[in-house]
Amino acid sequence: MATVLVIGASRGIGRGLVQACVERGDRVIATVRKAADVQALRDAGAEVLVVDVAQPASVSGLAWQLDGEEIDQAWYVAGAWDGSSAHTPPTQPDFDRVMHTNVLGAMQVLPQVMPCVEAVGGVMVCISSMMSRLSQAESRAWLYRTSKAALNMVVACAQEQWQGAHVIAMDPGWVQTDMGGEGASISVEECVQGMLATVAQLDDADKGSFVRYDGHRWEDW
Repeated sequence: MATVLVIGASRGIGRGLVQACVERGDRVIATVRKAADVQALRDAGAEVLVVDVAQPASVSGLAWQLDGEEIDQAWYVAGAWDGSSAHTPPTQPDFDRVMHTNVLGAMQVLPQVMPCVEAVGGVMVCISSMMSRLSQAESRAWLYRTSKAALNMVVACAQEQWQGAHVIAMDPGWVQTDMGGEGASISVEECVQGMLATVAQLDDADKGSFVRYDGHRWEDW
């Protein structure tokens, strides 16, 4: 039985990962930002921790909560969206909300989680976006794009540090979530099943890489 950690599991892709991993018999540890979301995930079969990745003081206790754990897969799914275009300067609150969740949170989480992942040669997946790619840059959602490009660098740096594990950035596709909208091209279930299948097929050449949910490897970041 594998142990899976899902950071940001209250809804969308994170919730879908919890459900899929529980159904296949994994032990799942899930984090949520609000205490009100705890019971639903417990009812789904997960162990639940309350962690707000945008608040370093909240994240700081993660290491001791995971003390002694051996984690086969860890997923950093927590994310925040902003659709403003480049003609609009981001407000300080919007900048902090997006960058703290998408970048600072990951930089706080990885040093605490990676020893547990590396102990078993596991996989750390950070959910990025195709919108992070410099070759696909456009004005729309420039704060979000910038945050995900920064997250990709976090992944590359983390892989250099923890070479005994896989650390990858994952493009989940355009998914029917609150962020992606009802008109998105794939369902949460399609996204999750694709990502799990892709992770199962990783080899050493994929360490530190940027891959799509269906296994396609982005060569240009």
